[in-house]
Amino acid sequence: MAERGQLEGTERETAEDQAGHAFSVAIPRSVTTSLFSQTSGNNVPVQLGFLDSTPNLIPAPPLLLVPVEPDFQNEQFQGKWYFLGLAGNGFNKEKHRRMKMYIANYELNEDNSYNVTSTVAWNQTCHPSTKIFLPNLHLGQFNLGNIERYTGIQNYTSKVVTTDYNQFAILYFKKVHDNQEYIKVILYGRNKDLPSVPKAIFISFIKSLGLTDDHIIFPIPNDECMDK
Repeated sequence: MAERGQLEGTERETAEDQAGHAFSVAIPRSVTTSLFSQTSGNNVPVQLGFLDSTPNLIPAPPLLLVPVEPDFQNEQFQGKWYFLGLAGNGFNKEKHRRMKMYIANYELNEDNSYNVTSTVAWNQTCHPSTKIFLPNLHLGQFNLGNIERYTGIQNYTSKVVTTDYNQFAILYFKKVHDNQEYIKVILYGRNKDLPSVPKAIFISFIKSLGLTDDHIIFPIPNDECMDK
C-alpha cells in the first residue's frame, strides 16, 4: 500500500541518535499496567521524524535490551494518540524548538498490522501521511511495511516500551539508513495534557539511552488538525 498524503519534498530521512549503552529502565509496575513527523528548524514537515544528521552518533543498544510492554494488547492500543514528546540523537532542543504537537491514529488491521496516520498542521493546512507497521515475531514490536519505497532505509523497527493504553505510551524507533543506525523515542498521550508521571518515565528512559536534556523536545501545543 502506498503512503497516502505524502508531502512534496518532506520525506526527509535524516539522522537520529543511537544509544549504545546496555541499559535497563526502572518503569514502575503500576504504571506499565495502567513520536513522526513534525517540522525542522525551517518549519518544513518531516514525515519520518529522524531529523538532522550528525557525524558522532551514540551507538544503538541491541533491541533485545530495550524494554517492551509485557503482554502487549494491540486492540487496546489502537486509536488516536497525541504527540507529546520526542527525543533522539538527531534532535536538538534549541534547533527544533518550533516543533508542534500533532496526532497519530493507529488503525489495527486483521493481520495485526497497523496503518499509522500522522496528521501535521502546516501552512494552515492538515497534511495526513500513512505508514504500515507489520507485526514482528516479538510481541509489541513492529517493522515498517513497504520499506523498499523509502530510499536508503535498510531496516526500520518500532517497539512499545510501555503503555497503560488509556493515558500514555512510549515508543522506541530504530532505523538503519545507508548502514548507519539511528533511534528516536516518542511519548504519546490520549489527550493534549502531559501528566507528570509519564513525563518522568519518558525522561528517565531517554537518559538511560545516553541522551541528554538537549536531545529532548516537548512540542508546542497546537489546536490545528487535532480532530482528524
